[in-house]
Amino acid sequence: MKKVILSVALLGAFLVSCENDSPISDNTVEESQEVQVDMSDFSLYVDQDDIAGKSASSLEKCVSMKNLEYRLSKNNGLAKKMYDIEYNTRKAIALKGQANKGKPTGGNGGGGTTPSIYEGAITIPVVINIIEQFSGQVTQNQINSQIRILNEDFQNNNSNTSNVPSAFAGLVADINVTFVLGTVNRVVNTKASWGTNDAMKIPSQGGIAPTDATSNLNLWVCEIGGGILGYAQFPGGSNATDGVVIGTDFFGETNAGGIYGKGRTATHEVGHWLNLRHIWGDGRCNRDDFVADTPTSDAPNYNCPSYPTVNCRSTDMTMNYMDYVQDDCMYMFTSGQNDRMRALFVAGGPKEGFVN
Repeated sequence: MKKVILSVALLGAFLVSCENDSPISDNTVEESQEVQVDMSDFSLYVDQDDIAGKSASSLEKCVSMKNLEYRLSKNNGLAKKMYDIEYNTRKAIALKGQANKGKPTGGNGGGGTTPSIYEGAITIPVVINIIEQFSGQVTQNQINSQIRILNEDFQNNNSNTSNVPSAFAGLVADINVTFVLGTVNRVVNTKASWGTNDAMKIPSQGGIAPTDATSNLNLWVCEIGGGILGYAQFPGGSNATDGVVIGTDFFGETNAGGIYGKGRTATHEVGHWLNLRHIWGDGRCNRDDFVADTPTSDAPNYNCPSYPTVNCRSTDMTMNYMDYVQDDCMYMFTSGQNDRMRALFVAGGPKEGFVN
């Protein structure tokens, strides 16, 4: 079992080193004496032995946490940046809660002028970087279908959402994000697998560099290898590697992807890119995904589980996009996940370049 854990007591060690990116502000949200931010449960870790399981078809759905471990080992300042983002996210959500209760802390309805959570419609340009083994391997239909599916999922238009159980129906959120196709970059490279250490993003290694990651979502499509569907970089990482990587067979609608061929790997990974954790918290029952309205669980669900599936004395939200179920069986984000994502877009936040 390998773990990288950041605790409050160790924060000073991360203050001395920082990557050559724009600094993350510690003051994204105005301070309020009424807001208490508890960071005692915050952790950054990869548990390789019993959390990174595989589906019945021997596919490893997501290795975002493994990539995070790799990035933490390469960048001593990353943990501090991610701590700051998490602190500001929690403060923003707490301030929103106070504003909804009519307290004057700067949120809606509380007499202030600056909402703590970005409230408007969000448009995200998408640059697609395709590294294919032969020209035309990734079809235009895959590209078009992937953009359509992202918009369906982030605008609550997935037709399967009607299957959400009544216990969770009141939590379903429209994230109000529109993805717009921008540049498509292609290179031919016969490399059999690119792995998970971001080689596909480095031109000197045969990859494609990202296009202005401060205002574009970069998607890389390539043969990752190892039965891996995809992975994403969490907020706070280097702009030189920022974005989402998706295996060729799992990008958009493809017959080759089987039960994971309906384009929802991108939805899951873009969720990570927007600061969502796996819904089970990447640990046992005492680990959380830092979202208040998602149930506690202790492991991913695969395939298409029956309802109710109970773990940690609560019913799993298996249909959430941040679980590991097959594409047809994931069809919701929650209001709490919406708040968590939208906290990134406020002034001073790591995604403010998309709205300013």
